[in-house]
Amino acid sequence: MNILIKSAKIIDETSPFHLQIKDVLVTNGIITQIANTIEAKKQVKTINLENLHISCGWFDTSVSFGEPGFEERETIYNGLDVAAKSGFTAVALNPNTFPVIDTKSAVEFLIHKAAKKNVDLHPIANLTKGAKGEEMAELYDMQKSGAIAFGDYNKAISNVNLLKISLQYAQNFEALILSFPQENSIAAGYMNEGENSTKLGLKGIPALAEELQIARDLFLLEYTGGKLHIPCISTAKSVKLIAEAKKKGLDVTCSVAVHHLLLTDEKIQDFDANYKVLPPLRTKKDTKALQKGLEKGIIDMLTSDHNPIDIEHKKVAFEHAKFGTIGLESLFGAANLVVDLEKIITALTTNPRKRFGLEKVCINKNEKANFTLFNPDYKNTFTDKNIISTSKNTAFLDQKIKGRVYGIYNNKKLII
Repeated sequence: MNILIKSAKIIDETSPFHLQIKDVLVTNGIITQIANTIEAKKQVKTINLENLHISCGWFDTSVSFGEPGFEERETIYNGLDVAAKSGFTAVALNPNTFPVIDTKSAVEFLIHKAAKKNVDLHPIANLTKGAKGEEMAELYDMQKSGAIAFGDYNKAISNVNLLKISLQYAQNFEALILSFPQENSIAAGYMNEGENSTKLGLKGIPALAEELQIARDLFLLEYTGGKLHIPCISTAKSVKLIAEAKKKGLDVTCSVAVHHLLLTDEKIQDFDANYKVLPPLRTKKDTKALQKGLEKGIIDMLTSDHNPIDIEHKKVAFEHAKFGTIGLESLFGAANLVVDLEKIITALTTNPRKRFGLEKVCINKNEKANFTLFNPDYKNTFTDKNIISTSKNTAFLDQKIKGRVYGIYNNKKLII
């Protein structure tokens, strides 16, 4: 499809047209012209939308769908449609499935299933066999089949030697290792440990559980070398620890989930399990530190940590509910309330693509067209009408948001 985008403000720090309002012509999937005014021709679809902005296509580094095994939560097809309508041209799919993604055939199943879709699916494979944390999986074979990183989703690697060996082994083929930030021995709870957990009578997960694990992993990385990514940090001290590690020159990156930027454990006053996430919602001090960490570039990536949970596992007593919230649909509008627009775009495009080894994308002449279209100033309230996911477990229901996604262009397809 040939398209002409009219009067769009380009947000792409790698482009010579950054922050300029231009017309953009796409011919057969390639950006062929960028100019102040381009005349529309026959057989060209013209896109002219209010306060239109475009950036490189967004990439979410932590998304769960459920298939295979938990299709009632979200199928791959529907999940990719949700991603497209939420502004994402690529997602990294977590291996919290049944069976888990710990073999090359499992990786190939996911890639084949998502073939020819408008959103690119990149599997994250399990670091350990069966996600049991006991024995390293066949990392090299899975990378050859298309896995872009290795980690056991929302499961800490308690075996220090196993993580040590994994970091050393992965250097042979430059693989990225993920380590979930939680020390399990002191994390047997349901929400952040503090004043609110005491008032509600709920067992808590202390910030210390995250910070101990991160400190251990960084110390290990300094010893082994290699590439480490810490997903979804949630505390002020975690930001400080990673900042110090980067100053030392360690090859470490991290991400933050959008709900940790805005929401605190005060939301759990009514025992609403939609706010039961892992890591748990923390305090106002933590949200402010995370926002500042993202602004300063200490936190490299922004993620939805989209995790659909069916109603049978959410509409139950808080203690028995599963951890997780959906977030693809609300990520941009929520983050745009508290973080600078350009920082958001960098954390969704340049940084994650570079770290996870994806193809570079740029809004420039003769480049492949892969971009997101949006209006950053549109104010609204996020309601159930905005939810496209099969599961409805959102932590942002009835929250004010700022920003509207119009759609994406990728793989020669326009979704708008």
